Amino acid sequence: MPSEEFESAAASFKRIGQDAVTHARRVAGNAKARNQRHHSENADLLKRSGRGAKTGDPTPGTLRAAAERFRRARGLSVPVVPDPVPSRSQSPVRTPRPGDDDEDFSQMRIMQRDQ
Repeated sequence: MPSEEFESAAASFKRIGQDAVTHARRVAGNAKARNQRHHSENADLLKRSGRGAKTGDPTPGTLRAAAERFRRARGLSVPVVPDPVPSRSQSPVRTPRPGDDDEDFSQMRIMQRDQ
């Protein structure tokens, strides 16, 4: 006949196991709900950003605001943009350096040009 200690230990072990399973299911359910919420938020952002649309703005304001909220919520630094980012049509034109027009990309030519 098993002792009462053995029965109480077995019952305690069973209860602890059930608690662990309950906790694991709760954590997994929370993670799944969070994942689904993030997925729907991402889908919404993609719709609002007009994915695939050729706009002049490289980063729409809605995406920029969402990125700032994301960074602030996680305690990350948020870069300060002093002026709005120029659109693609307003992008600065690179002035060619002397010697760029000959398109000689040999190592010696580049080393001599940059000295």
